[in-house]
Amino acid sequence: MSELYPLKFKTIFKDKIWGGQKIRTVLGKDFGNLPNCGETWEISGVPGNVSIVSEGPLKGESLAELLSKYKGQLVGNNVYEKFGDRFPLLVKFIDANDDLSIQVHPNDNLAHKRHDSFGKTEMWYVFQADKKAKLVSGFNQPMSREKYLEFFEAGKLTDILNYEEVHQDDVFFLPAGRVHTIGKGLLLAEIQQTSDVTYRIYDFDRVDDQGNHRELHVDDALDTIDYNYYQEYKTKYQDKKNEPVPLVACEYFTTNKLMFDQSVQRNLENIDSFKIYVCMEGVMEIIHDKGSASLKMGEAALVPAVLKHYELKPVGSFKALESYID
Repeated sequence: MSELYPLKFKTIFKDKIWGGQKIRTVLGKDFGNLPNCGETWEISGVPGNVSIVSEGPLKGESLAELLSKYKGQLVGNNVYEKFGDRFPLLVKFIDANDDLSIQVHPNDNLAHKRHDSFGKTEMWYVFQADKKAKLVSGFNQPMSREKYLEFFEAGKLTDILNYEEVHQDDVFFLPAGRVHTIGKGLLLAEIQQTSDVTYRIYDFDRVDDQGNHRELHVDDALDTIDYNYYQEYKTKYQDKKNEPVPLVACEYFTTNKLMFDQSVQRNLENIDSFKIYVCMEGVMEIIHDKGSASLKMGEAALVPAVLKHYELKPVGSFKALESYID
């Protein structure tokens, strides 16, 4: 049985009705003959879109095969006990050349009942933002199902949504149930539960190249939406050099931001989980006695749970996201 080491995977490219060219022009990833690329799936266990190892002795093996073979050594014993042979996180880059649909994702209970799927709690890290780019997270006033329906049926849904002007390095946490959309001009990294269940509420009356409207899920969304109003939707954090800065901690994932210009030893003896690194700027090396992985901007790697001690080494400096299940 091959020894586990820090794993990199082949990028999965997705063209979308709202996708653009920044995956190629900003992140430097070639999506071939696709007309655009709305999403890249960097680490995925979604059936039909399972990541394949791109380097080292395990090259060509799928994440599903590795999970079946290595179990808790790969993901952590507690994680394996809870999720079995389904890898629990999905890591993406998203390029919105146009507004995405206004949408919501179900929680675990609803998703399991309706779709035999996990729910979809997610976070966004803004990689690049055009001037005055915006997104939607939640409502801009106290809300109820009845009030929501009044506005929706009057064609005034956008009047009650919370629009935020967005800048590079902004972070948004979106628990299942929060109405949201990514606005035109945003390139972001997304960490989410492994789920591809989205309820579209409104799609700006768009049609695809065949002249068809995309399906809406207006009724399904009603039982899913969190109608609470929150004072603050953006995650506040303070950058620090050479130590992890907490961004999100929830039952589904913990994500830290790393800004390192010197080598740091990571000792994660107390965390029984895989670790995922997404390089947002510069070049980083993950060095372990079982092997190493070099990540440049826009690349991701999975460090198996069995590897507890390793070095994160900048080539000059790097900015990255670190995620695991705690």
